[in-house]
Amino acid sequence: MVDAADKLAYFQAITGLEDPDLCTEILAAHGWDLELAISTFTSGNSSTARPDTSAASPADDDDIDASSSVVRVDSLQSMPQSEPSPPGLAWKLIKLPVSVISGSLGLISGAIGLGLWAAGGVLSYSLGMIGLGSGSPRNDQSSARLLPLSAAASEAMDFVAGFEREYGATRPNFASEGFMDALQRSRNAFKLLFVYLHSPEHPDTPLFCERTLCSEALVAFVNENFVSWGGSIRNSEGFKMSNSLKASRFPFCAVVMAATNQRIALLQQVEGPKSPEEMLTILQRVLEESAPVLIAGRHEAEERQNNIRLREEQDAAYRAALEADQARERQRREEQERLEREAAEAEKLRKEEEEAQERAAREAAEKQAALAKLRQQKAQSLGEEPEKGPNVTRVLIRFPNGERKERRFHSNMTIQSLYDYVDSLGCLEVDDYSLVSNFPRVVYGQEKLTLSLEEAGLHPQGSLFVELSS
Repeated sequence: MVDAADKLAYFQAITGLEDPDLCTEILAAHGWDLELAISTFTSGNSSTARPDTSAASPADDDDIDASSSVVRVDSLQSMPQSEPSPPGLAWKLIKLPVSVISGSLGLISGAIGLGLWAAGGVLSYSLGMIGLGSGSPRNDQSSARLLPLSAAASEAMDFVAGFEREYGATRPNFASEGFMDALQRSRNAFKLLFVYLHSPEHPDTPLFCERTLCSEALVAFVNENFVSWGGSIRNSEGFKMSNSLKASRFPFCAVVMAATNQRIALLQQVEGPKSPEEMLTILQRVLEESAPVLIAGRHEAEERQNNIRLREEQDAAYRAALEADQARERQRREEQERLEREAAEAEKLRKEEEEAQERAAREAAEKQAALAKLRQQKAQSLGEEPEKGPNVTRVLIRFPNGERKERRFHSNMTIQSLYDYVDSLGCLEVDDYSLVSNFPRVVYGQEKLTLSLEEAGLHPQGSLFVELSS
């Protein structure tokens, strides 16, 4: 619940009145209904501004033949005078019908940054939070069932086509879309919305359209500085907008801009026939008084876009740096994995080599042991060397390295005994050799291993040499 101090502060901001006692009296007279007090203040001042009317009551709002809802503080004759600086535009907040609001793309519910609407100053977007949602009974009756978007656009296109057929191509560029879409377009373009409500049966309508609304000077000015929307009061949306804007006389024109909380701000309304010069004067003044707000809104949007672009650039730079860091980290990790893999492979090869060496050494040792055992067995099989005697043969064996070995054998021992003797000595590194005599040359090979020394002609003595197989 908003307290009296907040309502008083917002009433002063909207009306431009600086005397708190005067504002308190006005609010108290209207039961502290802020919207009703503002509406009475603006419409009451419009009526007292006419030279042929001395006073007006809130009940006469619909019958006011006002050329403008712009009010100066010094025209409030029914109230004590204070010395505030006069506001630029006097505001009237209009609650739109549900059918008009819902028939668009959600302008009001999605509005951002339209809180800076002001009467000679700044009106915060938090207006919607101070109790302006109560609305008057007159506005509630216009909340009819929603028109589909296609129907609103179809009405707008039919109106534009009919207006052009009737009055020619030199006309304001009325938007061929529903009111809320046109309001959205004006907000996006940071322009005011020029509204024309067309009453085909009114006797002043043809002359106003031909001489004023379609005059080249006015058309050029409106098309350059405003977004335009027109509607016939015969159609659903045009009729509902005429109720919302409380159009009492025709031709009817208005200048509005988007506010918050499902409202528009009525900046100017022009009722009754006007000349092109009068219309140009009124619209020029509205444009000049609204310029600071529109410029501020444009600058705010540009700053917001610049901030978004800067954030996007920073995000892009961050992502690029992050990707570069990730790439470097990936390369470092891949290099580390490669080195670890190579080290693991080298370690595996080293172990395999060590195992091969150990296996070779073990096999060599086993072979040496086997050879030693074999030599020992062969040496044992020869028995003790016999003493000299008639049945003893002396054999001299020469080795390839020049070494000589001599031993006595029983003459009945076989050639195999000579091979066993050579093997038992361990003087040869090979197993494939032959015992050969020179004169005559005789090779004692496999076929002669079973011959006795005497049978082989080596008794009582023999000389042999070791011949390695090639």
